[in-house]
Amino acid sequence: MNKELKIFGVVAIFTLVLYWGVEPFAHSQMHKHVEGDNFAYSEFKASGKKGDAVNGKALVTGAAACTGCHGIKAINAPAPMDASMAGASYGVNPPDLSTAGALYDARFLAQLIKNPAHALKVEHKFDPAKGKMHPMTQFYGAGGDIDQEIADIVAFLKSIAPKEMSNKEAFENACGRCHANRYGKMSQLGETPKFKYKKDELKHQVAILEYQDKLKAYMGKLPPDLSIIIRARSEHFLETFIENPQSQLPGTSMPAVGLSHEGFEKVMAYLSETGDPSKPARGELGPLVLIFFIVFSGLAFLWKKEKWKGHH
Repeated sequence: MNKELKIFGVVAIFTLVLYWGVEPFAHSQMHKHVEGDNFAYSEFKASGKKGDAVNGKALVTGAAACTGCHGIKAINAPAPMDASMAGASYGVNPPDLSTAGALYDARFLAQLIKNPAHALKVEHKFDPAKGKMHPMTQFYGAGGDIDQEIADIVAFLKSIAPKEMSNKEAFENACGRCHANRYGKMSQLGETPKFKYKKDELKHQVAILEYQDKLKAYMGKLPPDLSIIIRARSEHFLETFIENPQSQLPGTSMPAVGLSHEGFEKVMAYLSETGDPSKPARGELGPLVLIFFIVFSGLAFLWKKEKWKGHH
């Protein structure tokens, strides 16, 4: 018995050392460790102003000119252009602002309104000194206290935000304008509809390709399909990359997304639903497999003890 335990111990130690060398240690050498901020955006100082949603609505639809580019379905304000035309004009389709207050962090939203390129961490790409302006115009104020006006805009966006959002809606609003998800039947123009006629399907495919061409020119290359990104990258990598893309890929064109922690959890849940749909089933099966191994090991030990009786 002691001899067998020693053999088992040697095998176990060798296996653990080998696993550590191949997985955790090798991974740490290949990919630098980045500390995240847990979506607190502590680098952006809060103004301390209490926002007025009523004045915020007046600013959004008036002096701030947000509705000149963005749609707001929550107040029945349609987008001034469809996704294809907007992509051709700006390089990417500006998001509908109805869900912004639910998806994005308040500090990030305030900084985004005040200085888009800085908030999105793409100042290396959009440098006014070189004549390269970010497509989103920063808010210079409407004549009053600019910090108060920005707080009012954020308060308005919070007030119209939905109380509940599905994981799919979170992904579509936060990621879907740049990234496709073929497992979820999502393109950059939204969920792919079912067509009665082939000509309509081809027309839609052409619209997607044209939008992707504009997006590729804007970003430098076409952003990847995210169908299996949940399997290709660790959750820590995705968390820190979404929070601050420059921390993992310096010089990347991908902007910081600005998600709140709740928004991030919803996006990750959708990526799991589409990229790893069998995960819940594996989770249910796992304990049963462990029970099987425990019972089998016990029976195997008793069988071995009976058959080897008197041979030691």
